[in-house]
Amino acid sequence: MINENILKNEERAIFALRSLYGKYGYKPFKMSKFEEYEFYIQNKDFLVSDRIIAFNDTNGKLLALKPDVTLSIVKNGEDIDGFKQKVCYNENVYRVSENTHQFKEIMQTGVECIGKINLYDIYEMILMASESLALISNDFVLEVSHLGLLSSLLDTVCQSSSFKAEAIKFISDKNPHDLSRLCEQYNIEQGKGETLLQFVSIYGDRQSVLSKLASLNIDFANNALNELKTLSNMLDKLECGGKIKFDFSAVSDMNYYNGIVFKGYIKGLSQSILSGGQYDNLLYKLGRRSGAIGFAIYLDLLEDLPSERQDFDVDVLLLCDDGNATLIETVNEITASGKTVSVQGADSQKIRYKELIDLRGENNA
Repeated sequence: MINENILKNEERAIFALRSLYGKYGYKPFKMSKFEEYEFYIQNKDFLVSDRIIAFNDTNGKLLALKPDVTLSIVKNGEDIDGFKQKVCYNENVYRVSENTHQFKEIMQTGVECIGKINLYDIYEMILMASESLALISNDFVLEVSHLGLLSSLLDTVCQSSSFKAEAIKFISDKNPHDLSRLCEQYNIEQGKGETLLQFVSIYGDRQSVLSKLASLNIDFANNALNELKTLSNMLDKLECGGKIKFDFSAVSDMNYYNGIVFKGYIKGLSQSILSGGQYDNLLYKLGRRSGAIGFAIYLDLLEDLPSERQDFDVDVLLLCDDGNATLIETVNEITASGKTVSVQGADSQKIRYKELIDLRGENNA
């Protein structure tokens, strides 16, 4: 049995999450720490950061320490009719930290479902995302958006790609002021601009959001709206369904993502700890004909959460001279009782303990 008291936050999460994903038939996926550098350069828009640690292999080929897991899974998979590849992973990736701006080895856990994706697969992924957050903290929120809905609305507002790129940035930053200014800059019709601003400001309880969407009379994205309504009804049956919100400012790179996307937050962290969604566009770019949906949890962020600080390092500090005849027997008795013990020659004040046993000076063997 593993003593959970000695585990870090991220280590506890790994064991719990692995069990959760296995329950839904997701098999562990193991991969190399390296990929060809050129592969990541070709797909750098999908990466969190385009700064990559590269080195020359013994044969002269330029390799990179893996900055992303999803790309490797997609690259090494295959399309099989009627089959969905369902995998989970726990891997280290190598990226520039947002806090230190230096390269960092980051522990990342996630799941991917690749194949012909249907509404149940989307529901299952959101279900696992919410249950993942609940395993880490009961105080969480999962924000769900639909890029198909946002994309359709942007197309009706303005066809300019530069407008769309800037608008998406302001939407993601929850910045209505600059979004309004952008609409004025591109001479957007007042009615269309107001609809866009109202749309991206809608957030919260799913039924309330759907009611507000209906009031906007958005009739050009019926498929996306119907998908949201059906998905919301499915999520209503979940115990934690109230913590799953609709938020159309939750966006991702539309060059790769499409359809449903989501982000997860827990109390105590200012940034999202979970991010995911449908990424069919990435599959198409890599020559695959499947669809895909998945999410990743950035376990390194758990380092910023407060841990329960233990007031001691071991249960017993056992002081003993070399060759004490009863040493082994005493240690065995202590560990068999479930306690921890550190054998030392003296109390150096470097070890915090609950109990002191001093065998020094007793008869030696």
